[in-house]
Amino acid sequence: MTNLLELRDQIDVIDRKIVRLFEERMEICRQVAEYKIASGKKVLDRQREMEKLQVLGELAGNDFNRHGVQELFQQIMSMSRKLQYQMLAREGVSGSLPFTQIEKIDRKNCRVVYQGVEGAYQHEAALQYFGEDVNIFHMESFRGCMEAIKEGMADYAVLPIENSSAGEVSDIYDLLEEFENFIVGEQILKIDHALLGVPGAALSDIRTVYSHPQALMQCCVYLEQQGWKQETVANTAMAAAKVSADQDRSQAAIGSAAAARHHGLEVLKVPLNHNRLNSTRFIIVTNRKMYAKDAKKVSICFELPHKSGSLYNILSHIIYNDLNMCKIESRPIPEHNWEYHFFVDFDGNLNDSAVKNAIRGIMEEAVNFKILGNY
Repeated sequence: MTNLLELRDQIDVIDRKIVRLFEERMEICRQVAEYKIASGKKVLDRQREMEKLQVLGELAGNDFNRHGVQELFQQIMSMSRKLQYQMLAREGVSGSLPFTQIEKIDRKNCRVVYQGVEGAYQHEAALQYFGEDVNIFHMESFRGCMEAIKEGMADYAVLPIENSSAGEVSDIYDLLEEFENFIVGEQILKIDHALLGVPGAALSDIRTVYSHPQALMQCCVYLEQQGWKQETVANTAMAAAKVSADQDRSQAAIGSAAAARHHGLEVLKVPLNHNRLNSTRFIIVTNRKMYAKDAKKVSICFELPHKSGSLYNILSHIIYNDLNMCKIESRPIPEHNWEYHFFVDFDGNLNDSAVKNAIRGIMEEAVNFKILGNY
C-alpha cells in the first residue's frame, strides 16, 4: 500500500503543474485585457462564463467532481476579472468615480435638519458634530429630513443608523437606497438613558413610562424589574414633552438629561440602560456627491439574487484588494421574494487605487449598485 508521504509527494507534483498552468492562463487573460482596453469591450461576459462553466463541468467524471470543477473555475474566472479591472484602472480606461474630493466638511456655514424635537438624541448628535451655534431645525420623520436636503431646504441631515445594543435603524437603510443623498460624516453619541419625571415625583409614584421603542428595549432589564406599563412614542424627546405637558407624577419618560432640562423635568435615575457602553452612530447626509480628503470609510449598497455564491463573489473584490470590511446589513427587496439589498461598509478612501478597483469590480457584477458615501 502506498504510504502517506509518497501520496503527498504526488500531490506536490500535481500542485506545481496547476500553479504553472494557472500562471499561463493569467498571462493569456492579461492579453485579453489589452484587447478589451483597445476595443472598449466590457470585462464581464456573464453569458460566456455560464456556458464555459457548463462545458467544463461536463468534462468531470462524476457529480462531485463536476461541482468541484465548476467552483474551481468560478474562482479562476474571478481572478481573471480582477486582473483585468486592475489593468483597466492603470490605463485610465475605467473612468473616475462621480464624487468630488473636498478639503473638509464645512460645519459652520450650513443649515442642518434632524428628526424629532429639541432635546432628542438626534438634536444632541447634531450639536456635537456641527457646534452649538449651527443653524438647525427639525422634522417629524426621517423621510422628511431626506426630502429637506433633497429639495435644498437643508445642507445636511443628521440621522441615527445603528445602536450598539438595539442594532440597525432599518428605515434609514431603506431611505439611503431610495434617495439620491449621500453620507459625508458620522457622529458616535454615548447614550445614557435617564428616567425623567415631573418636579417632586419619586420612583414610587411611577406607573407608566413613555419612550421610543428602542430606548424601552435598551432599558428592558430595569423596566421589567419595576413592572411599569410601557407606552411607545415617536422619539425620546416627545416622551419628555408629553410627561411635561401632563404634569402627572405617575408618568415618566426615558430620554436624555438634555431633554429633562429643555422640558423642565427632573432626572429620577440614570443610567437605566443595561449596556453601560450603549452608543448610537449617527450619519451626516447631504445631496452632494462629495467626500473629505481624509475620509476613511466607504459605504455602498447593491442588489443580489438569492443564488449560491453571489454574495461571496461580490465580497471577494473587497478581500482581493486587501480592504477591511467593517459592516454588512441586508434588507429585503419588497417586489422580489428572497432577493435583497446589501449594505456594506469598508475602510478606505475613494481616491485609493485599491478602493477604485474593488468598486469597479462590484459595480460590474452587482445589480443597482450605489456608492452611499465616503466619510
